Amino acid sequence: MNIKNKTLLADISLLIVAISWGCTFLIVQEAVSLVNVSSFLFWRFLLATALMFVISFKFGIKFDKNSLICGAFLGLFLFGGFIVQTYALKYTISSKVAFITGLNVIIVPFFMLLIFKFKVSKFTIFGAILAFFGLYFLSGANEIGLAIGETLAFICAIFYALHITFTDRFIKKCNIYSMVTTQFFVVSILCLFAAILFSQNSYGASKILGGLEISRDGNFIFAVLLTSIVATVFAFFIQSLAQRYTTASKTALIFTFEPVSAGIFGYIFGEILSKGQILGAFLIIIGILISEIGNAVFKKQKT
Repeated sequence: MNIKNKTLLADISLLIVAISWGCTFLIVQEAVSLVNVSSFLFWRFLLATALMFVISFKFGIKFDKNSLICGAFLGLFLFGGFIVQTYALKYTISSKVAFITGLNVIIVPFFMLLIFKFKVSKFTIFGAILAFFGLYFLSGANEIGLAIGETLAFICAIFYALHITFTDRFIKKCNIYSMVTTQFFVVSILCLFAAILFSQNSYGASKILGGLEISRDGNFIFAVLLTSIVATVFAFFIQSLAQRYTTASKTALIFTFEPVSAGIFGYIFGEILSKGQILGAFLIIIGILISEIGNAVFKKQKT
C-alpha cells in the first residue's frame, strides 16, 4: 500500500474514532444514572488496562522506566478530564458537554505558548474568540457565567488540552504501548480510590466497598464494554497508528466530528437545543475550523 492510500486510510480511521467518541456521550450519561461516576470509570479503565496489557504482552512490549513515568504523569490529566466530563453529564445534556469539550483543540496552542513558548497564530486567537462566544450561547446563560454542567465540561477541555500538549512532547521518547497502558492503569487506580473514599452509593446498584459499586443492568454492562473496548482501547490505539501517516492539524480537524456526531446522536434520542444554543454550537465548530484550517493554509503558503 502506497503512502497516499495509507494517509487516506489513516484519515478514515480517525473519522471513525471521532464518531465513536461522539456516540458514547449519551450512553455514558445513561450509565452514570445507574452507578456513581467514579465506579463507572473504574470498571471502564480496569477493563481497558487489562486489554492494553494483553496487547502489549502479545507484541512483546517492555515497560521501560521512562514510559512508565510519562504514562503516569499523563494519567493524571486523563483522570481529571474523564472524571469532570462524566460528572458534567449528570448536570447537562450530552451534546452540550461534547461541544464544550471540543474547545480543547483551541486551548492546546495556548498551553504550547505558556509551557513550551510556541507562538500562537492570529487564526488561533480569532478562532478562540468565536468559540468562547459560542460557549456562552451554548450554555443558555442569561447572564455572565456558566451553570455547573457547562463549567465542568470546560474544565474537562482544559485537562484534555494539557493531556494533548504533554503527549505531543512525550510520544517522541516513549513506547506508545507501555505509555498508554500506564495511563489507563493510573486512571483506574485513581477512580478506585475516588469511588471507595469519596463517592456515594446509588439506588439500585450493588455495593462492593465504600462507594465502589457495580450494576447488573444491561445498559451499564453495555456502556462499560463499549467505552472500554471501542472508545478507549480501540480509539487510542488507532489514533496512535494513524498519526504516523497524517498531520496533527488534520487530526485535530477530523476530531471536530466528535461534538457534531454527539449532537446528532443526542438529537435522534430526544435532546433538544434552542436556536441560541445551536448558534453557540455552530460558533464553536467554526472557531475550531478557522483555527485549524487557517494555521494549515498559512503554513503551506510559507513552505
